[in-house]
Amino acid sequence: MISRIDLRGAALPEGQALRSLLPRADFDVTAALEKVRPICEDVHHRGDAALIEYAERFDGVRLASVRVPAEALDKALADLDPAVRAALEESIRRARIVHREQRRTSHTTQVVPGGSVTEKWVPVERVGLYAPGGRSVYPSSVIMNVVPAQEAGVESIALASPAQAEFDGLPHPTILAACALLGVDEVYAAGGATAVAMFAYGTESCAPANMVTGPGNIWVAAAKRYFTGLIGIDAEAGPTEIAVLADATADPVHVASDLISQAEHDPLAAAVLVTDSEELAAAVEKELEPQVAATKHIEDRIVPALKGKQSAIVLVDSLEDGLKVVDAYGAEHLEIQTADAAALAGRVKNAGAVFVGPWAPVSLGDYAAGSNHVLPTGGCACHSSGLSVQSFLRGIHIVDYTKDALADVAHHVVTLADAEDLPAHGAAIKARFEWKVPKESKESKESKESKTQ
Repeated sequence: MISRIDLRGAALPEGQALRSLLPRADFDVTAALEKVRPICEDVHHRGDAALIEYAERFDGVRLASVRVPAEALDKALADLDPAVRAALEESIRRARIVHREQRRTSHTTQVVPGGSVTEKWVPVERVGLYAPGGRSVYPSSVIMNVVPAQEAGVESIALASPAQAEFDGLPHPTILAACALLGVDEVYAAGGATAVAMFAYGTESCAPANMVTGPGNIWVAAAKRYFTGLIGIDAEAGPTEIAVLADATADPVHVASDLISQAEHDPLAAAVLVTDSEELAAAVEKELEPQVAATKHIEDRIVPALKGKQSAIVLVDSLEDGLKVVDAYGAEHLEIQTADAAALAGRVKNAGAVFVGPWAPVSLGDYAAGSNHVLPTGGCACHSSGLSVQSFLRGIHIVDYTKDALADVAHHVVTLADAEDLPAHGAAIKARFEWKVPKESKESKESKESKTQ
């Protein structure tokens, strides 16, 4: 059901050579970009009419309005299963605890007497958040996007999720209920690239946003790439991934269930076990069969995901080699299930989020750990972070110098401007003073004379 990659018996290669040996899904955003380009431009030129037309084409429903009416949000919350409401409320509470601690405060640095630089943190003014609604419904993604934006102080928050024919063109009612719980009342029935285009360009019913965040399929990722530069984005999210670094102390039942939990997202989802234990590898292979048979989404998601080129059991000589492998892989979700899990987790360099030991599975992070589950995929964890309060903040430097403080450093500024052949830069300094050329130093004069001899 899942393939093996055996890296034992020789020194591991470095860098890209090691990454090339590891499993990864095919995810061609560049090819998808050419398909979303005309859709995005159609939304640009026709606005809501284009959104309504694409909802009919892609989602099979004719919308009366793209914006979700307030009464639909109220009804979704009133009709919500009390147990689901309690779970969402607890997820929100825990997410707020974590994200509130991420807030940044302005800080002033006194560089010299009379000269200071203040770094001021300012939230983006308006964000468009995306909650997927294809194979599954993700109210948890509503929480993971909205909470950090709110805690950052974003004033204008809008959310989009695909129209559902089953619900008369509205997004899934659990999505709407989550929005209502969070106090988000600007919600749109728009999916995929059309939602990103709506936020980027704006339409008759939706004002343009400064930034778009949230996970989605390849069409969402392609649209984000298309609009990079016009709007801010969090990341081009690819198929979800789990990597488990485990030794002989790990429980194969736990490991198998965690691999399956990510495989049920999508047929391109990646499930990777890295281990130095042949016995554990065999036990996990054996355990996968009955657990897969006992669950849901078997043929359309789980089996294709586990059998796909993006999933594998990777055998290594030691946990030290295993650590090198998972750092090269840069997983969205990395579980450490070893005898010294906490110590090993502290040494991980590249991962979207790290889950320590047998009692911190990825599923906990998806819903109720307090951490964010919008994380870098496709190896991007080597240079990118998951969604957080910082994602919605901009640092602005405020430079404040007195005349004396500027005068003290003016000759250095002029010197560097001349070195870069930008004399007007230096002139902007000289204009503020009765400029006198600094006396040439004895060393400089002697240097020039020696060059002319």
